[in-house]
Amino acid sequence: MTTTTVTRTSAAVEQSRPRRQLSTAGRRRIAVALTLAGLIVGALFAGAPVLWMVFSSLKANPEIFAYPPQLITENSSLAPYLAILNDSRQLRFFLNSYVVSLAVAGLTLLVAVHAAYAFSRYDFPGKSIINIAVISVQAVPPITLLIPYFGLVVALGLYNTYPGLILTYMVFTLPYAIIMMTGYFNTLPRELDEAARVDGTSSFGALWRILIPIAIPGMVSVGMYTFMIAWNEYLFALTLTRTDDMRTVPIGIQLLMGQHSYDWNQMMAMSVLGSLPVILLFIFFQRYFIGGMTSGSVKN
Repeated sequence: MTTTTVTRTSAAVEQSRPRRQLSTAGRRRIAVALTLAGLIVGALFAGAPVLWMVFSSLKANPEIFAYPPQLITENSSLAPYLAILNDSRQLRFFLNSYVVSLAVAGLTLLVAVHAAYAFSRYDFPGKSIINIAVISVQAVPPITLLIPYFGLVVALGLYNTYPGLILTYMVFTLPYAIIMMTGYFNTLPRELDEAARVDGTSSFGALWRILIPIAIPGMVSVGMYTFMIAWNEYLFALTLTRTDDMRTVPIGIQLLMGQHSYDWNQMMAMSVLGSLPVILLFIFFQRYFIGGMTSGSVKN
């Protein structure tokens, strides 16, 4: 009796296992399906305004607000883009944005790499205080500094100039860049520096010959972030510039808003053209960008 009961119990257990396995697999499929559904909804929520912007840039102004709305109309054309590309004033806005954004990204990287190397590899008096100061600057809302920086830029004679915009933007990009690059350098073994110095290379040489080539992913991610900040910034660009020769793309879009009418199609077209540099940067460098962001956050 006992042997028979044990045998039957074992058989029942063996028969119930596949059912539990199927149940677990079913729950996993449901979880995956729900996750995909959530991602699709999120993508549509985030992408729908972008698609509407693209299609609106091809329409005439009255068609943008037609009801029921249509993505493509009979009068869709590239006329708004041609109007912008044939306007030297609008092209100047793009030139200014490229000059300022590239300069901010390059100078921020140059300063941040050396500062981060010092924070990562050396102990010096006041290191903790300086580190706290860097983080504190990152925590200050930029709008609270608008009036002080306006007065400072005017006093230094940098109002309505490239250096005025570049130096102002670097105040907000440098803290993030230093923090990220310090975290990235902390993930690199110190033995690399020691081996370079054993071979007779200075600390400066070890940084440029050994560490910087390895830290390219982190530098790319920081450079992309600082470029996007400078490219999209509106408030300081509006306050610290006066003439169209110094205006940037966000200000150029705002200037298309007239007193009695808005050029909506040209605003949308300029928004599309203004988004392309950031989109292309992310497409070409996303591998380095994601790698740099994750590596820089592993060890601090």
